[in-house]
Amino acid sequence: MSNARATHLSRRGILAAGGALGLGAVLAACGDDDAKSGGSDKETTAAKSGPWTFKDDRGQTAKTDKTPANIVSFIGVAAALHDYGIESKGVFGPTELKSGKADVQAGDLDIGKVTVIGNEWGQFNIEKYAALSPDVLITTMFDAVGTLWYVPEESKKKILAVGAPTVGISAYDVQLPTPLARMLELAKSLGADTTSATITAAKKRFEDAAARLRAAAKAKPDIKVLAGSASQDIFYVSGSNLSIDLEYYKALGVNFVEPSAAALKASGGWFENLSWENVDKYGADIIMMDNRTSAIQPADITEGTWKKLPAVKAKQVIARNPEPILSYDKCAPLLEDLAKAIESAKKVS
Repeated sequence: MSNARATHLSRRGILAAGGALGLGAVLAACGDDDAKSGGSDKETTAAKSGPWTFKDDRGQTAKTDKTPANIVSFIGVAAALHDYGIESKGVFGPTELKSGKADVQAGDLDIGKVTVIGNEWGQFNIEKYAALSPDVLITTMFDAVGTLWYVPEESKKKILAVGAPTVGISAYDVQLPTPLARMLELAKSLGADTTSATITAAKKRFEDAAARLRAAAKAKPDIKVLAGSASQDIFYVSGSNLSIDLEYYKALGVNFVEPSAAALKASGGWFENLSWENVDKYGADIIMMDNRTSAIQPADITEGTWKKLPAVKAKQVIARNPEPILSYDKCAPLLEDLAKAIESAKKVS
């Protein structure tokens, strides 16, 4: 999660005002069964069968008369499902950059083939959502109470009033293999062939990458890794608890820089805030930097204190996505990159 959660929580009030306008008319237009079932011209054989149920990580069971065809999901979920051959009709969350290119969280998704109903925190166009005749809304969750990620609290009731059930996959305080398995289970319920050669190979690659990372960490236990994220005024140092990737890497033996519990308290346990003057508080041999568009990227950091860090000078800085795309195909390279960095790292701290 890094700094994004704190930043987003302070921006709850920026929900686009236009989303709720004309909702009643839209709901009336798409409320009958024919409209709801006829929204996709690419229904799979699985989507024509039914009924469909899926128990999510809140313990809630989503139910529909048939396997959902009109899927609306958070962009990272859409990217993961795409890797399993399940396509979303609409997406929300960081999808398109100002340049028109796809955000890193879109993975291999062709963003030109989906309806974007919100591209930033707080944005969720309810009219667009309702017009898609959604069969299900799927997203991740980053807290213990099951808050649906990127579904604005201010308009949640109106979103739920559209009538589609919701599914939440937890990405909070568990190790990476757990949500990966849950996403695969969800994809299977939606019609994915989870025994295909492609998916089997991706899972094998992930398992091999985990073994490689474990071996690298064991061979170089003194290499210290810091997970960071940059903003204009603050450098965030993530603790290894709560985050699905860092918890797993730690279980594999990676030696992380760990802020104290007191330092983490202000962010609910996620990270410690440092001023750029104090960015050298912790010694690190490798720095993993948040690669999401909400964070300043290493090449764009102008602070002199950053450039003086031993790991930066040694060019031992790699990318990290605190919101991994939950498919084996996308997560295997994350482990491989960290393993490679540890294997080649020099002790500089």
